Amino acid sequence: MENCKIITVASQKGGTGKTTTACNLGAALANGGYRVLLADFDPQSNLSMSFGIERPDELTMTMHDVLSLIMDGAELPNTSEYIRHGDKLDIIPSNINLSITEINLRNELGGEHTLSELLEPLRADYGYIIIDTNPYLGLLTINALAACDSVIIPASPQLWSATGLTDLLQTILKVKRKINPRIEVEGVLLTMCDERTRLFRDAKALLDGFCEDKLRIFNTRIPSTVKVGEANYSGVSIMDFAAKSKAAIAYNELAREVIGYAGSNKANTTT
Repeated sequence: MENCKIITVASQKGGTGKTTTACNLGAALANGGYRVLLADFDPQSNLSMSFGIERPDELTMTMHDVLSLIMDGAELPNTSEYIRHGDKLDIIPSNINLSITEINLRNELGGEHTLSELLEPLRADYGYIIIDTNPYLGLLTINALAACDSVIIPASPQLWSATGLTDLLQTILKVKRKINPRIEVEGVLLTMCDERTRLFRDAKALLDGFCEDKLRIFNTRIPSTVKVGEANYSGVSIMDFAAKSKAAIAYNELAREVIGYAGSNKANTTT
């Protein structure tokens, strides 16, 4: 169990590359030989579509259904019924019904641990589990933070907001204090970067000032490129779509940073 790391990718804003980061970090880790499970925890189900699931709303077994069984105290089906297996990655898909789950969690005693109940037994099968969240600080995000070991926060120079980041960090701190003492912020990841622009330089300076002595900023910066959007549209990772592109190279570098940050806690690799 100690060898599996659960990472939540969270942002207080939409449009920061959160889902793209979850998908491509997962693919990069899988290319590195690790067993990786993606957990789509956003009712918009963009991660599921990035995985190649074209019509998630037509799925009969999704994240909503599994969590509903947990809340009902029912026995879960075999993992093959709710985990979809790809060539390199596995995923627990989501659809719009997950918004119903969020409503139901309000009346669930200990509901903040529901996702943990699902993912903890799966640690034995994976080196990394990556959770994609919705872009607001609701009960689903609280569940994701309660279930994970660390958080990666994507931040776009175009959408940089100290207030928004502060709100997210305060939420993480509350979760750490009251629910999940092991959680830590792994780092802030700059996405959709055009380093030639003054906007990037100004936003980077603001972020450096905000994070100084408080938060790690990943050395890796994800460049702004249409290739990422084209890969998402095609339902594949950027590594599979354009392996030599700057974005693919960047996500591989991010994976190396994530692996290195784990230190001596080695994750399970494929055999």
